[in-house]
Amino acid sequence: MTAHFVKLFTHPNFAWTEIREEEEHHPRHYLGHLLLLSLIPAVCLFIGTTLVGWGLAENETVKLSQASALQLSGLLYLTILAGVVIMGLFIRWMSRTFDARPTANQCIGFVAYTATPFFVAGVTGLYPERWLAVTLLGLASIYSTFLLYTGLPTFMRVRKEEGLLFSTCTWGVGLLVLVTMLVLMILIWFNVLTPEYMRPPVTS
Repeated sequence: MTAHFVKLFTHPNFAWTEIREEEEHHPRHYLGHLLLLSLIPAVCLFIGTTLVGWGLAENETVKLSQASALQLSGLLYLTILAGVVIMGLFIRWMSRTFDARPTANQCIGFVAYTATPFFVAGVTGLYPERWLAVTLLGLASIYSTFLLYTGLPTFMRVRKEEGLLFSTCTWGVGLLVLVTMLVLMILIWFNVLTPEYMRPPVTS
């Protein structure tokens, strides 16, 4: 996992070739990568919302109770895993239009590796500030898009022309899945789990 993690940022073309070969010989090889790196945003969010907090107004810092933060972190972790699986199944379905015939596991693995920059950007949870989150998640989005367009033709073994169209379709569906999963997570968070906020006492 570590070797692929580093190579995705330093030598992505070589990384995709190695990842494809390993996934062919060892199905579900991506699980370690997905399950471990998905913990980064979840754990960082727990720490940030309980120890650091965020500002809703000037000179006011709001935090979550540990129980509420644990619920939010667990929900985020499950949402990430579900989103990766759903996106992988969408790619498997779309592959029928092209010459690629990947398995469902290979498609889920491809999504897991492509989403690596988003996992790393999850460190923004340690310091819940809007400007930092927007900056790092924006950079993660750009690099994930790069990994998608460079990696899909290699991983799916399709021609570059098909790979470009396949990647574009994947990007569009991915955006839809991302927005849908986040909206569902927020609705569950507010309407089912009922967050418990910890505000500092008011001083006169």
